[in-house]
This record gives sequence, structure tokens and C-alpha cells, in this order.
Amino acid sequence: MRKYSKMLELNLPKYSFKIKESEGKKLIFDRCRRKFVALTPEEWVRQNMVEFLIDRKGYTQALIGNEVTVKMNNMQKRCDSVIYNRLGLPFLIIEYKAPHIEITQSTFDQIAMYNFKLKVDYLIVSNGIKHYCCKIDYENQKYQFLQEIPSRIEIEQ
Repeated sequence: MRKYSKMLELNLPKYSFKIKESEGKKLIFDRCRRKFVALTPEEWVRQNMVEFLIDRKGYTQALIGNEVTVKMNNMQKRCDSVIYNRLGLPFLIIEYKAPHIEITQSTFDQIAMYNFKLKVDYLIVSNGIKHYCCKIDYENQKYQFLQEIPSRIEIEQ
């Protein structure tokens, strides 16, 4: 097993990861799921974003869920990442795309669909190059794009 920090250049700080090869496929260790998962371009974005949120924004690893199943209209859907508060309630959903995938309205529609079920206060969409974060204002039925991703402390105030 080797530690890598280089795959695709992202608009995030550089981190080192445990990466191994098994049956001809590269796997990366997901510290939130505590297991190796297939290293796809989208997974590379997820792992880097999770490290950024823990390292620079103060989020707690134990409160980050990756590949969270949500039941919608008798169908199983998966949120890429969900961050929970200390009471175990979701407050942030993240949707990832591979770096070469453009973030479009359909990406925002996808994360909004998950939010119909989870009703969180924050949404993040990222392809590792561009990151969009918005705060939902349910009372006024509006949302506001933020200049940067808020820290855990900013959100908990």
C-alpha cells in the first residue's frame, strides 16, 4: 500500500491518501466509511473535499456520511455526502461530479431532489474545480449562494 497525493489536480489543498491496487483496479481508503472504495474521478473529488472539510473547516469525521441512502417515492437514492449535526440531524448535503463534468442545472436539480427529503440548511455542489455552496432560507422560500463553504463553527452559531 502506498500513499498518493497526486491524481487529478483539484481546486482544493493537496492531501495524501492510502491507495492500493486490487484485481487491476485502484482503490482509495475512505476514512468515513472505513474501507477501500473504487478510485474514480468522482471519488477523488469526494475524498479531497472530505479532507478539506475536516482539515480546514472543522467538520467531524464521525458526522460525515458518504453514499447515504435516502428513500424517495419507493426508490433508493444515494446522497454523495451528508453532514450531520451533534444531534444526528442532517444539515448539509454534498453532490460531487468528476472534474471533467460541468456543473449544470441538472446537478442542482439532483441535490434539490434529495433536499425535499432531508430538508437541510446547506447544499454544496463540487466537481473539485468549481465549488458552489448555498444556504437555504425556508421561511422566505429562497436560497443564497455563499462566497465560500462555511466552517462548522460558523454554521453552529
